[in-house]
Amino acid sequence: MIETDRRQLLGMAGILAAAPLVPALAQQVTAREESIPLWPAGLPDRPGRTLVEKFDDQSHDPAHPDRFVTGVSAPRMIVYRPANPNGAAVLLMPGGGYQFLSYDNEGVTQARWLNARGITAFILLYRLPSEGWSDRADVPLKDAQRAMRLIRAKAGHYGLDPNRIMAIGFSAGGHLAGSLATRHADRLYAPVDAADALPARPDLVGLVYPVVTLSAPFTHVGSRDALLGPGSDVALQQRYSVELAVTSATPPCFIAHAGDDGLVPVANSISLYTACQAKARPAELHIFNEGGHGFGVRPGPDKPASAWPGLFCAFAASQGAMPRG
Repeated sequence: MIETDRRQLLGMAGILAAAPLVPALAQQVTAREESIPLWPAGLPDRPGRTLVEKFDDQSHDPAHPDRFVTGVSAPRMIVYRPANPNGAAVLLMPGGGYQFLSYDNEGVTQARWLNARGITAFILLYRLPSEGWSDRADVPLKDAQRAMRLIRAKAGHYGLDPNRIMAIGFSAGGHLAGSLATRHADRLYAPVDAADALPARPDLVGLVYPVVTLSAPFTHVGSRDALLGPGSDVALQQRYSVELAVTSATPPCFIAHAGDDGLVPVANSISLYTACQAKARPAELHIFNEGGHGFGVRPGPDKPASAWPGLFCAFAASQGAMPRG
């Protein structure tokens, strides 16, 4: 089963114009898609080894791919444009325990439902901290900050409202989206160009079955160790725990989780919602009875968790992050 494969993999490790696709991705996406490199002048960090980007299809069905991406050495965004854009955009952050990126389930399929609602989607292919990068714990967040700034820099090109730029993250990608929401102002890299004068703060974040805390007893150990390295101390774990970083500058948060998630405890989402309430930040939490982990937008219409995209849009509209209706 695809879902079982994902659980096993997670458990084992406990102002730029669209540029041509890099060769590794050119065979993986359609000609209509665009790629925006994050660091065209060179990466702010270097890996400790040579990386080979791979797309590993877990489904083995070309009609329904379920690709896991590893070896990202050229971080970038893949752009999906809607036929009738409404000015809103979402930066999508696939999960995968900070060990791979669930490109189709938490990237491509998400972009499609967003496009159907007039929302421009940017799938973030971010660097994986466990692949030998220096400053490993901040490498994904550097990519996320840079991506948000580039989207705002290119708002005119894509017909976007720069005040309606959101982010949605899944699982470990939820931790990254939550980190962007709470640490958007952290100075993690030297400015590259004029885009870096723009804010990295998303106008709203959606966190779906997210990893939130990196401290026991509710952390997902594989995500924590991939991000911080094995044997991290409590102080470091707390520094990178999203619920402890919520401030008055944290954007509105939409949170969705399934009560039967056997991989990332629902307590992660509850802790973030509680932290948002403590800081009087707008937040909405939905806990579904069924859905498990990694349901994306494919739990099936008979599953309550299938309602989350509509609920996200309603919350985003209520916060002014996207048009109503």
